[in-house]
Amino acid sequence: MDRKDLEKILPHRPPMLLLDQAELRDGEARASYLVRGDEFFLQGHFPGHPVVPGVILCEMMAQACCVLLQNEMSASATPYYTGIQQVKFREKVQPGDALEIRCSLSNRKPPFYFAKGTVFVSGKTAAEGTFSFAVLEE
Repeated sequence: MDRKDLEKILPHRPPMLLLDQAELRDGEARASYLVRGDEFFLQGHFPGHPVVPGVILCEMMAQACCVLLQNEMSASATPYYTGIQQVKFREKVQPGDALEIRCSLSNRKPPFYFAKGTVFVSGKTAAEGTFSFAVLEE
């Protein structure tokens, strides 16, 4: 699915829509994002040496995880983070990097969902962690 399709299942809109495309494969969400260099989160982080903030990488994983729930969320539902655990940042992410994001659900107790996510850069793990969120009807 492309950005237009993602907008049908995610409440995020530019500049906070942080995935270029996504798909479901073997029970796993696989998404991608190309860091162009003009993103709002790179302004001032860090001048002359831009690096994608870790919290943005966490948000990318969460958005990818929502792709897993596309058939379980109604059009009026919104996913909210409820926790982020065991997050590690292993590689810098900079302009020009093509990211691959993979997420899978580890448990579900609706409205709560628990997931594991990983962000890859050039085949190397850049960030990983586990997180939880609630899908609430508005």
